[in-house]
Amino acid sequence: SILRNRGYRVELLDGDWARQTVSAGSGFTREERTAHLKRIAWIARLLARNGVIVLCSFVSPYREARKAVRDIVEEEVPFKEIYVYCPLEECIRRDPKGLYKKALRGEIKHFTGISDPYEPPENPDLVLNTYKDSVETNVEKVLEAVRKGFNLYI
Repeated sequence: SILRNRGYRVELLDGDWARQTVSAGSGFTREERTAHLKRIAWIARLLARNGVIVLCSFVSPYREARKAVRDIVEEEVPFKEIYVYCPLEECIRRDPKGLYKKALRGEIKHFTGISDPYEPPENPDLVLNTYKDSVETNVEKVLEAVRKGFNLYI
């Protein structure tokens, strides 16, 4: 909303939204997750090439899938990878949807960090530490990255 309030066209593409719409019925195997993320990459690319700042919020556990997303988007528009860091123990403690509890009981298959791997990015453009830094600090970091990466006055 900060960017919108300053006159920029912005879209947030979120994992929950995507799984209810463009990826409805898609599962969580490595192949299904990669296909899901590629769909989102094409949507993000389409929006961005039409002047929209696109912020994507997805669990993206595999380096190979993240590279595929970057390759799709960067054919036409700039791409910035933001790594939202939080230790697994803290994710389990927060657990707003109760999904980690279910995964730890074996009720959810292919759950990132529990029964499926998470491959941290090797060279993200920005790292947000949600364990140590406040929401406000991380918002400022994102705004600064947008300013620098897209030559905007915010």
